[in-house]
Amino acid sequence: MAKAYGDDLRRKLLEAHDRGEGTLLELAERFSVSGQWAWKISAQRKHSGQMERIEQRRRGRISKITPEVQQQLRWLLREQADATLAELQERMQQGRKLHISLGLLWKTLRKIGLRLKKSHSMPKSRTRKKAASNARSSSKPSARSRRKT
Repeated sequence: MAKAYGDDLRRKLLEAHDRGEGTLLELAERFSVSGQWAWKISAQRKHSGQMERIEQRRRGRISKITPEVQQQLRWLLREQADATLAELQERMQQGRKLHISLGLLWKTLRKIGLRLKKSHSMPKSRTRKKAASNARSSSKPSARSRRKT
């Protein structure tokens, strides 16, 4: 992405225009910038009253997850390491009066480096999974079995 022109260049172009050294288009050519940019900064100065670039505001929602909230989550997990997401959500609601969705809570825990407590080095559970059944649950005979008769 292209970098913005510096405030120094803006100031020089606008001051030259104020001194009557040429039109905005002539000055744009002299300073090797586009005529549209010269018009734009002139309009911005009329609107804001300053020659310097105006900082752009951050768009979007402000996150509920502040560093303090992250610290609170760490503290809650030190207190009870095997807490479920629902339990953490409930404690944040009670303690901080802050509702955090389970999805956001999960993303936050991953972001701050807290993972599931499962150990992949442990042997698998000895309980067997149910075998998938190919039998149909319908009591009606299939079209295939009807053709044979």
